[in-house]
Amino acid sequence: MARIWAERALLPEGWAENVSVTIEQGRIAAVEPGTAPTGHRVGLLLPALANLHSHAFQRAMGGLSEAKGPEPRDTFWTWRQIMYRFLDHLTPDDVEAIAALVQMEMLEAGYATNVEFHYLHHRPGGGHYDNIAEMSERVAAAASRTGIGLTLLPVHYQFGGVDRRALTPGQNRFGTNPDEFQRLLEGAERALATLPPDAGIGVAPHSLRAVSPEGLRLCESLRPDRPLHMHLAEQVPEIEEISAAYGRRPVEWLLENHRPDRRWTLIHLTHMTEDETRRLAATGAVAGLCPITESSLGDGIFNGTIWAEAGGRLGFGSDSNIRISLVEELRTLEYSQRLRDRGRAILARPDRSTGRVIYQAGLDGGATAAGRETGAIRAGLWADLCAVDLKNPVMFGRDGDQMLDSLIFAGHDGLVSDVWSAGRHMVQGGRHLERDAIMAEYLAAISRVQERM
Repeated sequence: MARIWAERALLPEGWAENVSVTIEQGRIAAVEPGTAPTGHRVGLLLPALANLHSHAFQRAMGGLSEAKGPEPRDTFWTWRQIMYRFLDHLTPDDVEAIAALVQMEMLEAGYATNVEFHYLHHRPGGGHYDNIAEMSERVAAAASRTGIGLTLLPVHYQFGGVDRRALTPGQNRFGTNPDEFQRLLEGAERALATLPPDAGIGVAPHSLRAVSPEGLRLCESLRPDRPLHMHLAEQVPEIEEISAAYGRRPVEWLLENHRPDRRWTLIHLTHMTEDETRRLAATGAVAGLCPITESSLGDGIFNGTIWAEAGGRLGFGSDSNIRISLVEELRTLEYSQRLRDRGRAILARPDRSTGRVIYQAGLDGGATAAGRETGAIRAGLWADLCAVDLKNPVMFGRDGDQMLDSLIFAGHDGLVSDVWSAGRHMVQGGRHLERDAIMAEYLAAISRVQERM
């Protein structure tokens, strides 16, 4: 049993003072406002978000795609070719070291859970490892080391395009036919069985361009009680390719041929019409937003105002992990809406500030996307908690929603003092308990990769 005492805390019913939280077997056992200090003392205690979309290995290529290439215009598609060339140099040992760094940085940023959209399955050239789920095991091994909550989403990736063309040399490390994907999913579940009981599985058909309609139906059927994630409506050429093949835009086709609901998380959604936005929001599916990556790759701007008006649900991920910063993801979403609409406090409501709205939206959507009993400081849920120092120029003297607004719009991740994932107190004093060793192993891995490039 452990106890945390917070000067301020965000509870389901609102802000509270002098709050004692008791943790037993990884779950919140009791929440008591108005108590005397006892146990581990913190300033501000928040429920910790789940990072709902990550490709861990891409963290190691940050900064390698910013030079002008040979094409007249650099885009997502030219970046993708750089990514394909880079990943061919990665071994399972490298991937484990990179994943551990990513998970550590997520925890230090205030996330308690890594939802890993995992598609780097095979050897360079596409041959299988002796264990088809070798790479899934390495992601799980990293989670065992870092203590982060893990929802692992093995990715089904069949084709190089919606016309079912063969995978390119850059894609063949991802490829799975239906039988291979089912074996890979089972192997990933065995890997998760070595982790604490809060770890979970999900299913991820990569996209409409990379998975056939039959493949998508298969993914729906495999683990019907677990999350299903898919990229959707990310890039204009993707919209054009799907429209030409299916006679419908991607969101239109999905709504006509499937029934997305709260189980579904649809990633990016940066190119939707107003009608598509409203119709998809009404399904209860989560919009998986990755504003830093969407900015980096020039994806576009999510229809946040229309989505909110329609009651849509959303969460946040770090995708390419070019920069892992929880507050910056939230800030970038709101700022993108401000730049487009030339206004301020775009996503705020009369009764809640901008920071409060987007943080609580991220809690709700992240919990659903992770398939995890989390998202609030409430008895019975996993103890996924984030503490923020209040004695600094950003936070001092703030109260109520102002605390979240100051953290998100004037603060930085360095204000995070402690993070618990299912009760595991992995970040203390702003540092992960294994930071030095994880960093040393990452740097060694990058040295090896550079020697191969």
